[in-house]
Formats: sequence, C-alpha cells, structure tokens
Amino acid sequence: MQLGLNSVLFGGHDMETAFKYTAVCGYDGIEISAIGGMSEHLVLDRWQELAPEIKGLSSTYGLPVTAMEQPGRDPEVMDHAFQAAAEIGIPVINCGPGGKSDDEDSLRATIDALGSLSDKAANYGVTLCVKAHVGACIYNTPTTLRALEAITSPFFGLDMDPSHIHRADENPVEAIGAVVHRIKHVHIRDCKGRQHGPGDPENQANGRGDIDLLGYVRVLHEAGYAGPVNLEVIGAKEFGVAECVAIAAESRGHMQACLQACGAR
Repeated sequence: MQLGLNSVLFGGHDMETAFKYTAVCGYDGIEISAIGGMSEHLVLDRWQELAPEIKGLSSTYGLPVTAMEQPGRDPEVMDHAFQAAAEIGIPVINCGPGGKSDDEDSLRATIDALGSLSDKAANYGVTLCVKAHVGACIYNTPTTLRALEAITSPFFGLDMDPSHIHRADENPVEAIGAVVHRIKHVHIRDCKGRQHGPGDPENQANGRGDIDLLGYVRVLHEAGYAGPVNLEVIGAKEFGVAECVAIAAESRGHMQACLQACGAR
C-alpha cells in the first residue's frame, strides 16, 4: 500500500507547501486536490499552466501524484480533469456521487453518468473512482454495490472511505469485504460519532476517533490491496502550517503502525 496525503489538508497554503511537508512527514505519495473552495491547488480551468509545476514538485520532493480528487461529475469539468491527469501522469481521479439518498431516480441517473464518465476515462487511460458519501445517492454498501454491479469497466472502481461508511451506521471492517475486490483507491481518516460531517480537522486524524482503522487496514492487506491510501482531512483551510503538519504526521504514524501490526510493512 502507498501511504499518501490529499493536499486539501494544506488547502490554505500553496502547492509547494503541501508537497514539502507531505514529504517531510514520510508519505510515499500525494493526492492533488482539485476541490474548488477548499484549495487552490489543481485549478482545472488552468490545468495546462499548472501541470508543469505539479510535475516539477513531484520530482523535487520525490512524491508521485497517486490520485486527484475532483468531487463533481460535470462532463466538461471532468474532461479537464482527465486531460490534466493524462498529462501529469495521475492514474486515479476520485469523484463524489452527488444525488439524494434513498431516491431511486437519483441513483439510476448517477450510475448512468458514472458509466459514461468511465468510458471517457478509458480514452485517457485513467481510472475513475467514486465513494459512498453521506447524504448522496450512493451512501452505504447496498447502494455502492448497485453501482459496482452496473459499471463493469476496468477503468471504474471504488474509492473506499471508512468514515462515510461509519456514518452510514455500518461497521467499515465488516462492510469492506463485500466490495474489496473493486477497491482502486482508499481515502482514510478517523471520525468521532456518526453525525453528518466528519468533525473538526484535528479529530479526523487517524487514531482519534471511533473507527477500527487497524482492522480496516488488515482486511485490505489480506485481500492483497496494493494501491493508494490517502489521508483526506477537510476543514483545515484556516489552519497554519504547524497545525496541518501535526495532523499529517500523527496520521502517518498511525497508518505505518497499522501496516506493521498486520504484517504489511
């Protein structure tokens, strides 16, 4: 498994700061944030201008860009994302499902849209991943399985995030077995309670919440998963560098300990 960090944690700072301190904390790679309003890192309207900078930072700090997070499904925005990913060499684009929970029409429309986007992803040699998201039409294991059964493209997969499954009143360690064969990316963070949001940024640090992340990583390891595991902490845009580094370093230590405990490192 490749331990990484989503640059959105450093969303209040420039890209070089994110790359520099991700490397300092010992991560294997980085996920670049293209999340409007949360960061100004990969701004897709300016991807041609930013691509050389991202490739340069990746080389300078020895951090492969293992994924991009672009939460929407707008076809034009996604086309920019696919082009940027192909140019930079980013293998995975993570998006959100959108839609409404427990709404059949919304779920069907989203699955159709994801299927079309997966076909476009294939043209660029990029894998599109979606994750279950609280409040969206794909929000738990049953709705995730609906999407995975409908979209069989090898360029489509699951971005598994235990914090959303936890907040859907499921046990992520038990739930992961039903989908592990289709996981192509992992977003990881902790969470206290089962409220709508993931909580304060510092309490999203691995080890501070209620999720059995050791058990979760063990299932991934036993299933042979060898892809990116990227820490995704949101809400820290107003944090200083020191606070962001503290969250990154604490979480990296916990992730490494989990891998060692289950024999993955």
